[in-house]
Amino acid sequence: MMEEPAWYLARGVQESDSWIAALNARWGSGSNRAQERELVMLKNLRLVCQIAVILVFVWTMAVAAAPQESDDAAAFRKLRKEAAHRRRRIIFDNDGNEPVYYMDEPTADALLEKRTKGVLGSHVDTIVYCTWSSGFSYFTHNTKVGVVFDCTAEEPGKGPGSGFSKNKTRALIDQGTDPLDIMVDYCRANDIEVFWSMRMNDVHDAWGAWYSPFLFPPLKKEHPDWLMGTKDDKPENGGWSAVDYGRPEIRDLAFKYIEEVCTNYDVDGVQLDFFRHLNYFRSHAMGKPIRSDEVAMMTDLLRRIRTMADDVGQRRGRPILISVRVPDSVAFSLAVGLDIEGWMAGDLIDLLVVGGYFRLNPWESSVELAHKYDVPVYPCLSESRLKDEEARKMRGGVEAYRARAMNAWDAGVDGIYMFNFFNPASSLWHELGDPKTLARLNKTYTTTARGFSSLEFWYKDGWRFMNRLFVTPDTPLKLSGGVTSTVDLRVGEDVPVQAPPKIFLHLRCESLDDAGDLVLSFNDVPLSGAVLTGEWVAVLVPPPLVKKGNNVIGIALKDGCPEGSVVKDVVMRVKYE
Repeated sequence: MMEEPAWYLARGVQESDSWIAALNARWGSGSNRAQERELVMLKNLRLVCQIAVILVFVWTMAVAAAPQESDDAAAFRKLRKEAAHRRRRIIFDNDGNEPVYYMDEPTADALLEKRTKGVLGSHVDTIVYCTWSSGFSYFTHNTKVGVVFDCTAEEPGKGPGSGFSKNKTRALIDQGTDPLDIMVDYCRANDIEVFWSMRMNDVHDAWGAWYSPFLFPPLKKEHPDWLMGTKDDKPENGGWSAVDYGRPEIRDLAFKYIEEVCTNYDVDGVQLDFFRHLNYFRSHAMGKPIRSDEVAMMTDLLRRIRTMADDVGQRRGRPILISVRVPDSVAFSLAVGLDIEGWMAGDLIDLLVVGGYFRLNPWESSVELAHKYDVPVYPCLSESRLKDEEARKMRGGVEAYRARAMNAWDAGVDGIYMFNFFNPASSLWHELGDPKTLARLNKTYTTTARGFSSLEFWYKDGWRFMNRLFVTPDTPLKLSGGVTSTVDLRVGEDVPVQAPPKIFLHLRCESLDDAGDLVLSFNDVPLSGAVLTGEWVAVLVPPPLVKKGNNVIGIALKDGCPEGSVVKDVVMRVKYE
């Protein structure tokens, strides 16, 4: 039966036919011009009604034919949303290289003792386990689609025990298990959520290190035309050994690698680690703007993965979540072919992990974006890669990690993601997942932790995407006499009025002879009593001056002081004990 609008339009056609017939009978051959015009108008009306009937009919059929979400599918989608929003105080990204480098015996205990058992009972609610995937197609789980990485080569000149000589991957597989099986079983037994992680385009085989030739897989040797370049003909952006996702063969392989794990392992989710590494399409690799069809190719791959994961999840009665680790910038990600906002808008991903080799925006930017689409977001806190050893060591300390986590929690994140941090005995596993626990602990605040030196490697002129200002030995602040420079410092805690901590501001300076040559302020209030020891100027900050959120530090050289002084680092230590 036709829908009501179509019925009325069809009735109009019928009635217009009756009117036309009646007029023809009445006028016969003696109609005048006015009557002819009326007749033409009625015929036009009839034609319009006929066209409208056809359009409404086509629309009705299209709506009827469109796939409608069944009650079961809707219920499963709700279940997936609930799983996506479970508590994850800390997500521990275990890079998964224990079976390759560190195990003395091919046993489950030998694997779990290295990094995993020590975090049991801590704030770690989720473990992300990467089975190598260093060199596209190499894995340390028992893959039949890719290639098992069972290389046991020694590092040249280092002898037994070096390099890959302790690789126990093949021995575990020969026993009927593998590292991913072991990790999944352990997490199941201890109520820990577990994700498998795949490096989406790892290029450690392009680094020129001793290990690089061993990571170059057969796939790349057999299909050099699938790569972005060669050792002697490198691309403008990124590593030359990256595979081109513009090729359907590569997208199909990536899909099959992920499908194999979803089908054969009882994981709670899969993580697509796009940060390793950031070169996916030839346009970007060659220094040209990314093309819209390339962006669409990657989005289509995500859509295939989403559909497959949901199908497998429905068959087993439990969702398989999809997480991505990406740059914390919609614009930068899109410039390399990753439409992260489109993925969230299209319900293609469940978790958003942001940050890696660099951070481009305040954490609030990612929080606002992800929560707009009801997606939980996790900041990636990874080791500092500043070139300066002293700055790097300080940022790798416990107090610096506490401050970074405190700032992230204050920005509204849903949990903390720990990356390249493998000490299972660290107190941080018991601290970072709870801002209340962090509140009264000593912290070291800096303007940035990670650095950005690799940004230009992955994207020439990538600095244009940077929306943060910071002071580090890599990006020092030059001072001029009589000119006040300001430095923003984020503090993620309310400084208590009762039993307040001691707060010290430290400036690492170059070519400064006397701390008295500096004019310092904190949130527009002058500071006094600065002392210079070596390169470091230290000054006490009254606790009431420090506010939760952004704080502004003013730094100037007094008039008449010699030019050339440079501030290489800005650090604030909060001491509760």
